[in-house]
Amino acid sequence: MLKFMTLTKLRIYLVKMNKKEIRNNFRSAVFNRDKMTCKVCDKKHTSIEGLDAHHVTDRSEMPNGGYVKENGITVCKDECHMRVEQFHITGGQLWEEGLHPNDLYKKISSSKELAILKSSDI
Repeated sequence: MLKFMTLTKLRIYLVKMNKKEIRNNFRSAVFNRDKMTCKVCDKKHTSIEGLDAHHVTDRSEMPNGGYVKENGITVCKDECHMRVEQFHITGGQLWEEGLHPNDLYKKISSSKELAILKSSDI
């Protein structure tokens, strides 16, 4: 028996699928650009299992969530991600030397301005 969705449920489903596709494309673009290598500790990974694509500028501050490679940096899932996340967790009050968002943008040859511009085009 076929199951039919209401138009509202179909729209919600399509939005969720689109968000998932956007997130997956973001991760793939970041990992490919960085050659599966953590930009904090320089560890090369052979699978995405141990990696995260970190948003340099928080998604809430970016147009369309900032899901562009110009706003993403490859980091090890556990330790290195928490190190770069410190800036966001503390509301921009604390960060490890060399891991301020401006430093992270430099590591990927980007800038907040470029990330905003690219995010506006999504």
